[in-house]
Parts: sequence; C-alpha cells; structure tokens
Amino acid sequence: MIPYGRQAIDESDIEAVIAALRSDWLTTGPRVNDFEDAMAAFTGTSHGVAVNSGTAALHCAMQAIGIEPGDEVIVPAMTFVATANCVCYQGGTPVIADVCRDTLLIDPQDVRRRITPRTKAIIAVDYAGQPADWDALRGIANEHGLILVADGCHALGATDKGRSVGTLADMTTFSFHPVKHITTCEGGMIVTNNSEWTESMRRFRNHGMTTDGRQREEGKGWQYDVPGPGYNYRLSDIQCALGISQLKRLPQWLAHRRMLAERYTEALNYVEGIEMLSVRSTVEHGWHLMVVRVDSTKAGLDRDHLFGGLRDHGIGANVHYRSLTLLGKFSSFARSCPVAEAASEEIITLPLHQGMSSEELSHVIHALKECCKGAVR
Repeated sequence: MIPYGRQAIDESDIEAVIAALRSDWLTTGPRVNDFEDAMAAFTGTSHGVAVNSGTAALHCAMQAIGIEPGDEVIVPAMTFVATANCVCYQGGTPVIADVCRDTLLIDPQDVRRRITPRTKAIIAVDYAGQPADWDALRGIANEHGLILVADGCHALGATDKGRSVGTLADMTTFSFHPVKHITTCEGGMIVTNNSEWTESMRRFRNHGMTTDGRQREEGKGWQYDVPGPGYNYRLSDIQCALGISQLKRLPQWLAHRRMLAERYTEALNYVEGIEMLSVRSTVEHGWHLMVVRVDSTKAGLDRDHLFGGLRDHGIGANVHYRSLTLLGKFSSFARSCPVAEAASEEIITLPLHQGMSSEELSHVIHALKECCKGAVR
C-alpha cells in the first residue's frame, strides 16, 4: 500500500537519537532548547516552545492568550478536530467559519460575519500546506482587536509574499507527527515573537512550574513555584534530537514535495471528474497534502467509490476532512458551513510525501485515471 504520508528516517537520524540515549539527558535537556532555537531560526521568529503534540501546541497557545469561559474563537470548518478542541479545553467556544471553495482555506468574509463582542481570537489553518489569506485576516483582527493564531501544522516551510509561515500570525503551531514534513515521532512546537506568551507556555507544558528539572540542576537548587495551571506536555531530548536532525533535510524534502505536486497537477488537470484545488498566486505551497475534488456529475463516480477503487489498486488514499459542523460534538451549536459540508463529500487525499518515488507517483496517477475512465457514463 502506498501511504498518503510517511516519515523518512536515515542513518543520521538514528545516530542523533543514539547520541541522545547515551547522554545524561533523556527529557527536558539541552536538545529541547537547541530544537526550539533551530525552529525559531528556520521560521524567522524569536522564540520556540517544544511540546509533545500539535494538539498540545494549540492548547498552550489558547492558554497563553487567556482564553476562558465566555470567550469565542473563530476556527475553520475544514480542519482536524484539534483546532476546535483546543478552545474547548480552556472553556471557550469555537465558532466555526466556512471556507473558500477553490482553496478550502478559511473565508475571511465569513470570519467577519461571525465576529461578536465575545470574539477574542481567530485560528486559521494553512490547509494542505497553503498559507491562508493572512493579510485579509490581519485587517479584520486589527479592526476588532483580535489575536491571530496560525495552525501551521500542514505548512512548515511555506511562504506568502516571501514571508515564512511562522511570521504571518501572532503565534504559529506546528505538528511533528510522522506524516508531517519532519517528525519527532509525536511532537509539536509553537513559534512567536512574544516573550511573555513564550514564558507562559513553557510553564504550562511543565505542570505550571516556574522551573524545569534542567534549570534546577544547573542552578544547584530545588526551588520552584506553581503560579497557575499546567499539564505534562513536555517533549523529550530524544525526540528533539530526531527533530534537529530532520530539520536539516527539510529544504530538500520541500523541493521533492513540490516536484511531486507539479507532476500531479500536470497529469490531473485534464482528467474528467477531478478538480485540483487552487494555489494563491503569492504563496510557495508547503504541500503537506495533495487534495483533489471528485465531481461525480462528470466522472459518474462518487468520492467514496473512488476511495475504494484506489485502495484496490494498493493506494492509501484518505480524506482530510469532514466539516466540523458535521461532527456530533459541534453539530448542536454550529451554524451551517455549506462550502465545507459539500467539500466533505467530494475531496480525497492522494499520496504525497518526501519518500515517494516517481514510480509510485506514476502508479497513483495511472490508477486514478483508470478508476475515473471506467466510471464515466
């Protein structure tokens, strides 16, 4: 089965992990700081905060900006559930906004329509690896005094108008799950230029404590305070060693992903029943996902049958995502998002990752064409 996403591990990664295992520190040691500094440098920001998942990164962000019961945070309908759940963790209310049909990025005009006096922040997702329209969102945020948080878990290494993802919002979260651009097995990161938020998130990831074990060891003391709540969201030195090693190869992996995406686009642009998502003219796409739309009125084949057909050909297709408004947890209070809800029945994710070969790509393209051709009435 050709997976839609997969990690790439080489000997340099293994050696980095072994070196960490042989060191004095397995968790919350010097490699955590090194990985944070490397991610901040790569994204062009001042601070990084390493945590144990992308979900934890989003939760830390909501805590740092002070989300509490009664607050509303606008989130896109087309995203993984963690983008909305992180608001709920703080007692806030996620307000779900629709997306633009051509990109499946959050629709700034729908964001504007859903702002109320209780709105405190906007979380936009750089869906599939394409930066959202952050200039439009910044204008709305400035007008209403809102904080912008980027869920950049799909878009490490992407840019808009030459500006790196990480610098487009007030803070940006990343995931290092194995299907993402780089991996730490499980893990996440928040980058920001705000030092106050940074210190708050570093406490929050470590039970709310004012010092961690390494700081106390270096200071030859035991004292600490717990001025507020916190969780165990720490990322280990072993995982950070892997992340540092992986980050060194990210530029070449991004180039490979972009080459695969270009070949997909050239091959599928004229396949009856397959519609490519648009790429905004100012962006350099990160291509975490290759998402296409299935037009059953042209192909005579709905998405779910195509999904099964591709699986029969040994292709690990997937779907990203069902609209949040269609999920039971949010359906009772969410207003309709017709664009995202329609897309939920039409989109399919094709394999694209840094270890994917040209032969595998050709197989996927051939199988997709065969499935569509066989279904056309």
